[in-house]
Amino acid sequence: MESPIKNFICVSNYFKGNDFMINLKKQGNKVYLITSEKLREKPWAFEYIDDIFFMPGQDVDWNLEELLAGVASVMRHKKIHGIVALDDFDVEKAAYLRENLRIDGMGQTTGRYFRDKLAMRMKAKDAGIPIPAFSSLFNDEEINQFADTVSPPWVLKPRSEASASGIMKVYSKEELWQKIHELGDTNRIKYLVEQFKPGAVFHCDGLNWRGKTLFSITSQYLATPMEISQGGGIFRSANIPYDTKDDKQIKKVNEQVLKAFGMQHGANHTEFIKCNDDGKIYFLETASRVGGAHLAEMVEAASGVNLWGEWAKIEDALVKGQEYKLPKIKQEFAGIVLTLSKFEHPDLSGFNDAEVCFRVPLDYHAGLIVKSDNHTRVRALLDDYAERLIRDFATVAQQEAVKKLH
Repeated sequence: MESPIKNFICVSNYFKGNDFMINLKKQGNKVYLITSEKLREKPWAFEYIDDIFFMPGQDVDWNLEELLAGVASVMRHKKIHGIVALDDFDVEKAAYLRENLRIDGMGQTTGRYFRDKLAMRMKAKDAGIPIPAFSSLFNDEEINQFADTVSPPWVLKPRSEASASGIMKVYSKEELWQKIHELGDTNRIKYLVEQFKPGAVFHCDGLNWRGKTLFSITSQYLATPMEISQGGGIFRSANIPYDTKDDKQIKKVNEQVLKAFGMQHGANHTEFIKCNDDGKIYFLETASRVGGAHLAEMVEAASGVNLWGEWAKIEDALVKGQEYKLPKIKQEFAGIVLTLSKFEHPDLSGFNDAEVCFRVPLDYHAGLIVKSDNHTRVRALLDDYAERLIRDFATVAQQEAVKKLH
């Protein structure tokens, strides 16, 4: 008889996912973590992790053949039932391992739809999902046609970066070609160009089970990731009123995206823009993971749903052939305000309103989450706290230091 204890490998090149691994362990499983050597000293949930393996380098530096050989070595003595990517940069790694080791889960083709922004746009276009006009940078004639037919401004975007890092805004055809030439022949194919559509940016965070979206919640960035990435400042987000027109439309398009992209199980984070010019909802990008910048804690404050924990239960149910059931969902409101801090351990004791439910525990960051049954109250607190954080705590770093608010 097969053991009820299942073995999972979690892959994370960034310090995140402790909640996932804790909950996976609590389901009676064995949990193995593969992470970067640079993260050896981070406070991982060691008591819930059966073993940790370290890879040299970080992000795209990992040697996939060495990673595969290492996991194959582990599998000689342990049957691996699931491989889970905890961060954007790990989606391709986990898919590569699953494909080679024939382990169930998202493969490399589907994985590209959740990592490669060009693949996302092409798939969305094929599925009839509204997206801003775009072009790859493969063919000069296609680039010229885009520049001649689509009105600027445009944005040059890396195809596989996390968050809004590396994005360049462009205002003319001449400037576009200048930027492309600066990228060089090797790097230009790693970018795309897209029409910039000013508007409100939203994100939809949810859970899928057997190809169906069981839970989703819509929130609005009050300062967009692109603004934060390129100018520093205060990151803010808050969930929007339930069952409004925007809420219903975004959730509908979100389900269309996830279905078209082949999302079967687990957590997802998808971003949309409501264009100022025509009021339409356009798809921007998606990810098969929990949203960064402590959005998971914000979602839990508003809904009672811990995305990391429920994702772990979904993975557990899958390998054990069991059914998964959502916990009871509440409909309240929450918001986050977060900035880089000039102090290693900022004293936020002055932010003592009853609505404060979480304080971001990162060095050189100042951030709080507030929750209430009143949407207006949440937004008012975020506005007030943003002003106070700018005045007393905020600092600005080079883009490289702030590009990933995980």
